[in-house]
Amino acid sequence: MPGRGRSVSRSRATGVFAYGAAAGLALDRVLADPRRGHPVAAFGRTASAVERVLWRDHRGWGALHAAVCAGTVATVGAVAARAVRNDRAASVALTAAAVWSVVGGTTLGREARTVGGALAAGDLEAARERLPHLCGRDPHSLDGPAMARAVVESVAENTSDAVVGALFWGAVAGVPGLLGFRAVNTLDAMVGHTSDRYRRFGWASARLDDLAGWPGARLTAALAAVAGDDPRGAVRAWRADAAKHPSPNAGPVEASFAGALGVRLGGTLAYGGRVEHRPVLNGTGRPVEVADIDRAVRLSRRVTWLALVACAGGRAIAGALKGRKA
Repeated sequence: MPGRGRSVSRSRATGVFAYGAAAGLALDRVLADPRRGHPVAAFGRTASAVERVLWRDHRGWGALHAAVCAGTVATVGAVAARAVRNDRAASVALTAAAVWSVVGGTTLGREARTVGGALAAGDLEAARERLPHLCGRDPHSLDGPAMARAVVESVAENTSDAVVGALFWGAVAGVPGLLGFRAVNTLDAMVGHTSDRYRRFGWASARLDDLAGWPGARLTAALAAVAGDDPRGAVRAWRADAAKHPSPNAGPVEASFAGALGVRLGGTLAYGGRVEHRPVLNGTGRPVEVADIDRAVRLSRRVTWLALVACAGGRAIAGALKGRKA
């Protein structure tokens, strides 16, 4: 009964992902990110060490850096998953640990609410001090409303980058997909920006992150429309404004969140002394208020759990279809 054996194996893999991902998200909810010893931070230090050896002002060397760093992490995940593949409990535990190590939804919400609390109290200096924990904007150039908008935009984008994208690739490729996606996303944050040092060296990491983040961003946007206060507004803003954003993945997510929350995002911002004038997303919405930060966090959490259901369900459907063909 070879066909039945493969069907059982696929069903088991689906169950391992579903239970492991749910447990991992629960761990993130309870434990959040540790202040010290986080696996992503360890990866960042290792990637920096590799960069010191490989850096050249050349795209090819940057591609090698991305391949070495992300490829090694994905390979380690594959080896670990293979080592426990015959033990269901160990496979679930490994998946849970991988999900906990790569998602950051709880810390994202906590940091956003910390900035929101400072803004609500009128303490702009405290808000400026905490804002860099969420995004790379220059906080000293922002007033209160601009910081509130920055927080909402960061919550939207990081819901995709730090949660949904990882769950998508976990559903597709298991533990290697989870770890590989997070490695690529981290590399983009480290070297993917257009500074003089990384314009060529970071090109491959930035493009790889665009590719890896594409499906998760669209899933995030769709789930934000489902879970938000104004589904039609979210879809309308997504369709009308997403393509105007300079990022192919942040655009759909931020536009959908803007429509779902009924607020206006985008506009002028500053990164490292460089001023950017970005298109307005959901131009019919009202300006962001401090209270919208908490609404964005709640929407992010709803999207997270819907993403778990969608990814586990998608994996189960794909497995069933493969079973019929077999």
